[in-house]
Amino acid sequence: MGKPKETTPAPGRYPVDSGEVELLRDLDRPNGWLLSMAGVPQSYVDLEDPTYLEFEYVRLMADVIDVIDEGPLDVVHVGAGACTLPRYITATRPGSRHIVIEPDGALVRLVREQLRLRSVPSLKVRVTDGRAGAAGLRDASADLFVLDAFTGAVMPLELATAEYMGDVARVLRDAGTLLVNLADGKGLAFARRVVATVRGTFRHVALLAEPGVLRGRRFGNLIIAASPAPLPIATLARRAAGGLTQARLLADDDLTKFVAGASPIKDGDPVLAPTPPPDLFT
Repeated sequence: MGKPKETTPAPGRYPVDSGEVELLRDLDRPNGWLLSMAGVPQSYVDLEDPTYLEFEYVRLMADVIDVIDEGPLDVVHVGAGACTLPRYITATRPGSRHIVIEPDGALVRLVREQLRLRSVPSLKVRVTDGRAGAAGLRDASADLFVLDAFTGAVMPLELATAEYMGDVARVLRDAGTLLVNLADGKGLAFARRVVATVRGTFRHVALLAEPGVLRGRRFGNLIIAASPAPLPIATLARRAAGGLTQARLLADDDLTKFVAGASPIKDGDPVLAPTPPPDLFT
């Protein structure tokens, strides 16, 4: 029998458990699709070329993934959207296995039906929140833990605490890597506290971002890479600086200066998560 015919995605607005998302075709790439919510871009996928990464912060995450030891990975994704990184990792590291933790079941169904999620091998989705999902994972079961969860444009605070980072550390293997995508703006007060929280759990931590974001001049994404084992800092810095994003990397003493006495976030702490300027995505 021949290969089943794949469904052509249909652009439009779709109801999901958390509200409504919009699926938009990329007019410049025939197989490119953007998933957005309330005007905030959430995910971009190219259905024929999963190695094409549209968003700058996703390219930075891929830079970290690419320097992990060669071979297939066991990966946990908390908040994967349209599953851009699972597709990328599967294409660049065949044989990788993925557990995707996503609380919005209707969004998962939409991505399966419209964006060919079933074509990604060895991918399992657990419809639950990030805290419960991590609690249900086995000790030392993951090589990579990707935390890219947002409610609209805001990172859920319960996924930024010391208690949650402790659970993530339990799930990672001894040489495993944590990747965190967060967003912040002027002053970077939230980013400093999240970095302090991660450093309280993981011995080796680096921060990557576009220079304007890292200086607090504009709202944008910052990527934290952390591991119980040493990170290839020099290699990562070269890749980040030489890529399209031309990002900077902070580690060691530079990262200590960046944190500047910020305290880790604990469950129940009153923390104001940053929100983007209203015109950022227009």
